[in-house]
Amino acid sequence: MQIKTNDMVEVIAGDDRGARGKVLKVDAAAGKVTVEGINRVYKHVRRSQRNPQGGRLSMEMPVQAANVLLVCRACGKATRTGARRLDDGTKQRFCKKCGAENGQIAPPKARYAKK
Repeated sequence: MQIKTNDMVEVIAGDDRGARGKVLKVDAAAGKVTVEGINRVYKHVRRSQRNPQGGRLSMEMPVQAANVLLVCRACGKATRTGARRLDDGTKQRFCKKCGAENGQIAPPKARYAKK
């Protein structure tokens, strides 16, 4: 999965289609991401010592990672991403629309470095 925490993403499917938000949490095993302000639901809580009033709490729930696209830092558009290796062996993400670099995925590895 090439989406990381603190990335800006745009929702491409569902009720919140077209909305943008910051990624709060990534669950790679389940293939889901939690995005700020997206897929909000009400959780009803009973009165307790921790929450003396009780009531409804509004919270974000995870969405499928396939339903979001990374927003490119350079061109500002929601785009698919690719992965490429640099000459020093570093793996990085890049925008498929403009070709700009969008962050590092893996640190440099000697076996992938060009000699």
